[in-house]
Amino acid sequence: MAQLQSYKAYKHFAITSPCEFVVHVEINRPAKLNAFTEAMWLELRSIFQQLSIDPEVRVVVISGAGDRAFTAGLDVQAASENDSLSGDANLDPGRKAIKLKRYIEEFQDCITAVEKCEKPVISVLHGISLGLAIDLSCATDIRICAKDTRFSVKEVDIGMAADIGTLARLPKAVGNASWVKEVCMSARDFGGPEALAVGFVSQVHESKAAALDAALKLAKTIATKSPVAVQGTKHLLNHARDHSVEDNLKYTALWNGATLQAPDMQDALLSGIQKTKPRFEKL
Repeated sequence: MAQLQSYKAYKHFAITSPCEFVVHVEINRPAKLNAFTEAMWLELRSIFQQLSIDPEVRVVVISGAGDRAFTAGLDVQAASENDSLSGDANLDPGRKAIKLKRYIEEFQDCITAVEKCEKPVISVLHGISLGLAIDLSCATDIRICAKDTRFSVKEVDIGMAADIGTLARLPKAVGNASWVKEVCMSARDFGGPEALAVGFVSQVHESKAAALDAALKLAKTIATKSPVAVQGTKHLLNHARDHSVEDNLKYTALWNGATLQAPDMQDALLSGIQKTKPRFEKL
């Protein structure tokens, strides 16, 4: 597994390349159950902004280090010491509200960077996967989990509505409003089999190792495809989610009117006739 020199400066994530065009991002704070501090989510944004435009990257897999947790969510102790949350006693309520709004919006933007990454992102969840784990995985394109995964939209248990993406993305990810409201309002745990039944994940495996292996195999397969086609597919599917069928059809026609001028389609068709594996230019 190759170390990537251009990603060595990051402190809170281990970033490697298990095979050509595939990058594995590992949340690397296992002693604290991979719980997120502000420095971590700011770093996450930088990583995914870099991955998005890196021509050596076609697929990203994200997982959590250690056997116990993908992430336990927000580091509550660190958050309680944050001035942005505790508030400045010298500020009036209006200014406090605006300051906190800016803080929340930046946090949201850090998680949205995963969704905005031009490359497909596969999340591998295992063990404790609470709160921010749902926000983060909802921003990924494909979710795979281990059978022992313990999911929970935990925010109501700490006296707040989830505000970093779960309430916006989870209803669109599973399409079952009753179930979404149940788990978000009760903060109850649910496991891998239930997540699969409602469509939150697409695969459940016996262990973290098996789930990660499946994700890397899938990533390797996707990485052999045309990056123009794969990245276009991600972009158009996300557009379809947020727009009407008519709007998406018109937008897709414009998108393909531009991207079909690349040689990728011709190369793929020719390799099919010749029964060879195509090699596509970097993007």
